[in-house]
Order: sequence, then C-alpha cells, then structure tokens
Amino acid sequence: MVSTFGCANGLILAGARVYYAMAQDGLFFRSIGRLNANHVPAMGLMLQGIWAGLLVLLRTRLVDSATGSVHYGNLYSVLLDYVVFAVLIFYVLTIGGLFVLRRKRPNAERPYRAWGYPVVPVLYIVTAAVIMLILILYQTQDTWPGLVIVLLGVPVYRLWSRHSSAGMRIRE
Repeated sequence: MVSTFGCANGLILAGARVYYAMAQDGLFFRSIGRLNANHVPAMGLMLQGIWAGLLVLLRTRLVDSATGSVHYGNLYSVLLDYVVFAVLIFYVLTIGGLFVLRRKRPNAERPYRAWGYPVVPVLYIVTAAVIMLILILYQTQDTWPGLVIVLLGVPVYRLWSRHSSAGMRIRE
C-alpha cells in the first residue's frame, strides 16, 4: 500500500505540472498555467481530480457475445487498457531521445547519467517493442482504440497551437 500511495502521489503531482507546462506553452487553458501562493498549480490539481473522479465513477455496459449476459465494468479500467500501448510508444520515444541528444549535442552538460548506457536503454527499447508487438497481436481490442485516442490528439494539438500562436502574434 505504501508503494501504491507513493506512486499515486508522484503521478498526481507530475500530472498537474504537465497541465501547467502545457498552459505555459499556450497549449492548454491559461488559468491552469498559474501557480497559487504556495507555488502549486492548484487549478491543474483540481482539474485532474475532477477528471479522475469522473473516470472512476462512470460505468461501462459489457455484453458477453457468447452468453448474452450483461456485465458492468469501470470506465477507468477500460481506459487504462487503452493507454498502456500508447504510453509504451512515448516511453520508447523518450529513451530513443537519449541517443539522438548524445549524437546531436555530444558536449552538452549531463546532470543526469543514463545508467548502463547504451546497453540498458537499448534493452529497454527492445523489451518495450516486444511488449507492444504482443499487445497489438493479442490484445487488439484494447490496443487500437488507445492508439486512435492518442492519434486524435494530433489534430487537437494542431488546432490549439494554431489558435495559441495566432493569439501570440496579436499580443506582440
């Protein structure tokens, strides 16, 4: 339980900071990009809490095709299944970024060292790629919808960034 609460704590705090950074870059609501008197993105934390509450409370209706029986599930667990594949894609891209940065900026300051470089990062990429392949082959019903949700973020990002950059040009 201690480990679970520690992980949840880190994810909650990091999530609010992601919304804050997005707002600072003009890619999310401006009100989320402000810190309170304690230098905490309180609006981001509130938004995240409301969204998490909705995901946990909403139910899904599942019908067993073989028996026709109806089961009710939790929307959060379904979304979690969707997200696993997408998260692995971004983890692989992030770790791959180590190699790109070391090639493009070999003399850059390295305040954090990648332990076991290059073996451990390559091993991670290969392992994650194998897991993604297994998911796409054997958990197709959970993998494709998650990938579609992530891909829907591309047009949303383009629209939001276009709107944001137009607003910046007006202010300049």
